[in-house]
Parts: sequence; C-alpha cells; structure tokens
Amino acid sequence: MSDTGLLHEDLGATWRKARPRPAGRHLDSAASSRQSHRALEAAAHHARHEAELGGYVAEAAADDLLQQGRSVIGGLAGMAAADVAFVESAQAALVALLTGWRLPAGSRVACLPGEYAPNIAQLRAHGLRPEPLPVDGLGRADVEGVQRLLAGDPPSFVHLTHIPSHRGVLQPAAEVAALCRAAGVPLVLDAAQSLGHADVDLGADAVYGTSRKWLAGPRGVGVLCVRPSLAAQLTPVLPEPEGVPPMRAFESGEAHVAGRVGLVVAVGEHIAAGPDRVRERLASIGRTTRRLLDGVGGWQVIEPADEPTATTTLRPPDAVDVVSVRSHLLTEHGIVLSAIGPERAPGEMTGPVLRVSPHLDVSLEDLEALATAL
Repeated sequence: MSDTGLLHEDLGATWRKARPRPAGRHLDSAASSRQSHRALEAAAHHARHEAELGGYVAEAAADDLLQQGRSVIGGLAGMAAADVAFVESAQAALVALLTGWRLPAGSRVACLPGEYAPNIAQLRAHGLRPEPLPVDGLGRADVEGVQRLLAGDPPSFVHLTHIPSHRGVLQPAAEVAALCRAAGVPLVLDAAQSLGHADVDLGADAVYGTSRKWLAGPRGVGVLCVRPSLAAQLTPVLPEPEGVPPMRAFESGEAHVAGRVGLVVAVGEHIAAGPDRVRERLASIGRTTRRLLDGVGGWQVIEPADEPTATTTLRPPDAVDVVSVRSHLLTEHGIVLSAIGPERAPGEMTGPVLRVSPHLDVSLEDLEALATAL
C-alpha cells in the first residue's frame, strides 16, 4: 500500500492518462463514469460508419466485435456469449426479463427492504408482489434469515441489488446464490452498481447492469445475462430466427450500436486493467474516503470503514440541505457528487444523503479537497 492509502497507484495513473482531463473533480462514478479516449473514439468511428455505409451494414460489420463483447461480459457474470443480450439500460434489462418471464399475477418476489424504488415499481407493474428479505441494521441481507425464508415459504424468485445506489454496502450475493440454488429458487442480481466494481460471477441465474457506471462505457447501453435454465422459461415478443441464441431476441433492433461498440472497448480496458486489481483499488479508495470524511463538518459516514466498495454516503448535520450542498460543491469547488433523496429507497432511507463515488483515477488531493470544502 502506498503512503496515500490507495492501492495500485499505477492503475490510477493509467486510468487518468486514458481519459480527457476533467473540468473539475469527478467523484460521481455511481451516477456516470468518465469514458476513455478509446471508448469515445470507437463509438464515434462506428457512428461515422453508419453515415458512410448505412446503419445496418455498419452493424453487420461490427458483429464480430459485438460478439467478442458478449463473450467477455458473459464471462464477468460466469456465463457465455449466448447468454448475453445488449439492451438500453439496467432498467430496460429488468423490463425485458420480466416481460419475457410472464410469471402469474400475484407471484411473490423477495427483495431487500431498501430496494431501488424503480425496481419495485417494475415488479409491481408486471403484477408481482415484492416481499422483504430479512436484513441487518445496515440493510445487508441476513443469510440465516434468507435460508429460513427459502425453506419455509419460498418466493417465485429472489431479486438482490448487489450494491444499492443509496448506500455503498456490498450484499452477500454468493451466499444468497448458494441458498437459492439449494432451494431451487432463481436469483436475479441487479449489478448496476457492481459490474466493474465488485465480483459478479457468483452463481446468480440472471445478472443485469449498465455501461455508464463502473465499466465507464457510454450512456444508453445495458446488458442482461441469463443462464440457459432460466432463459428457457422466457418468451420474447418476437423469437429470433433459427440458429440464433434465444437471448438475442431480447436485443432491440432500434439500438444505439455505437454505444454498444464503446461499451465493448470499455470492458476490454477493464479486463486489461485486471478486475481483481481494480476491485482492490476501488475498495482502498472507499476506505480512504471514509477515513477522511467521517465527522468532517458534522457529516457522518454510513458505511463501515472497511466496506469493500468505492461508494461512500454521508448523512448531513442537522438543518443542512443536501441538494444545496451538492450544488454548492459543483458551482464553487468544481466537485461532482450526487445528492440522494429518500425516494430512491423509501423502504430504508429516512433522509437524504450525499454520495461520493470516485473511480480509479481519484487522487488523495481530490478527496482532501472535498473534505476541506465540506
């Protein structure tokens, strides 16, 4: 470990060099990361090909690259290229999954009390009934309680958000996956905040996520990975032609293909950096951020100090408006963060928080500047 407390400083330097210089201090990767020059150029190059060759001709020319991307993304989730569908976002992935699954109305789905509100809305919109998983005081799934729930009255499936957007707490997904597998209950893993951030090869039956966060790809692209045993239960609106993997039927024909190309390049950069080393550096960033910020200006860190994520959320002092602070940090200090309101996870949040989510390129100076500003 370096004297800054941040592991693998070479990764930070490489990540920084590969990207445009930020206009300020970007500490908001849980919202949207900064793309690399190569990812930006690849997307622009494909868009230019669409103008030169025609959109569908350009897409066909990029087919080998996109298939390589499906293979690598599938590998991150412990699946194969045939198990992967490109979609438009994590929410689009969940909608595609639920639309294809066609579970009976009233089917019970176990999920965290602090589940992301749009996910709950989608479950209800598809006629499903969300029910709470047992959790501890931090909102982390209680593994023994989950085991009892699955043994007693199992739901149709378990939906687990691996890292929530309102709290940098890593859920025990591997343990929950093992329990679900033993009980014969499918596990759906929302990896919007964990793909590129934490290990998602944990045995879930479906894993979905987005390009724009920790993988640092373009906005407007997401992925849905589904194991064959569950994919066999899905019915697409229009089936794919014979010989094409069934999951391909869940890809939109009216797609931002240039964005998919940019994502494939970004995933390649993630693999080249070494996913294990990436996770180690991100965890060290979280530890250092919490050490520097806890108690500063009366702000209180919510996560345990050694939580293995790069996301830190801060509870404000009394009578401090989080939205105004976020705006002030941006306009007066050039620091990009997120203000998270309780509507994000109304089953768990009691008030707003300030979210800090730096990526690999953060420096100790950036974090100290935030501490000073607070």
